[in-house]
Amino acid sequence: MPPHPRPRLRPHLHPHPRLRHTLSAALLTLACLLTPCGAVAAWAAHALSDTGRYVDAMAPLATDPRVRDAVAATVRDSVFTQLNPGPTPRTTRVFVHDAARSFTRTKAFRAGWDTANRTVHAALVRALREPRPAGAGRPVTVDLAPVTARVKHQLAHDHVPFAHRIPVRHTAVTVLGAAEADRLRKGYHALDVAAFWLPLAAVAAAVTGIAVAARRRHAVTAAGLGTALGGALLGLAVAVGRRLTLAELPGAVHGPAAGAVYDALTATLRTAAWLLVALGLTVALASWLTGHLLNRRNHHRNHDRSHIVSPPGTQGELSDPSPRL
Repeated sequence: MPPHPRPRLRPHLHPHPRLRHTLSAALLTLACLLTPCGAVAAWAAHALSDTGRYVDAMAPLATDPRVRDAVAATVRDSVFTQLNPGPTPRTTRVFVHDAARSFTRTKAFRAGWDTANRTVHAALVRALREPRPAGAGRPVTVDLAPVTARVKHQLAHDHVPFAHRIPVRHTAVTVLGAAEADRLRKGYHALDVAAFWLPLAAVAAAVTGIAVAARRRHAVTAAGLGTALGGALLGLAVAVGRRLTLAELPGAVHGPAAGAVYDALTATLRTAAWLLVALGLTVALASWLTGHLLNRRNHHRNHDRSHIVSPPGTQGELSDPSPRL
């Protein structure tokens, strides 16, 4: 009986490889673009909004010389602005600056630094997380009493004379105006939504792009390289953002201190960029090595079969029934 012919699959069940390749490339490109954007959104919505992490990131800056110089200069200018708006002798300004800078070396300053950062950050996060109708049109204010009480306690603990006589008064200070608070509140809510959906969209696009690819191993390699490229672009964006942020600051005194603050806040983002680069390169290398080893294995297997099975019409080495002398 003649052999039954193989049933042919319908063309519509298997799309054209070029169409699958185009769709896979588009999805993988989208995933690689969404990955750094999702990292930035997650960092801004979760890392920056965590008061404990923020205080831990800012705590080492209390011993940074750039920050101490900026604090001393701010205290000096504030003192002379409040006491004597006119010109003052240079020796007096130097004395006040040195006294303020000497205070920044004490434990009391470090305690006040941590308490001030905690108080201001908690007030900002609380204001940003308020619903829009409830918090609209209201500035963000903080009470300096906890900061003064913490500094007073540390000075008394260090046996500083008359430290127990420092008055602790409830003084409200505006840290963010009403218009700026409303604008930041809208941006925070948008980041909160983006921090949840952008990573999910990136993963979904990558998985779908690999699934529809005609050559899935090549798609995995491309996804890994694209992830590494996205991490590199994220690191570049952090560096460019630092340069632009410092360029917009008025004056050169607070520039180094602002750079130290920027570096402390974006440390997690820079780590995420390096992790994306390492993860992407690892996946791409593993995929390429797996394909290379499988190709070599198949090549050796086909080579061995060509030596064992003789071609038709010839007498192979193993098919010779006559014994050899």
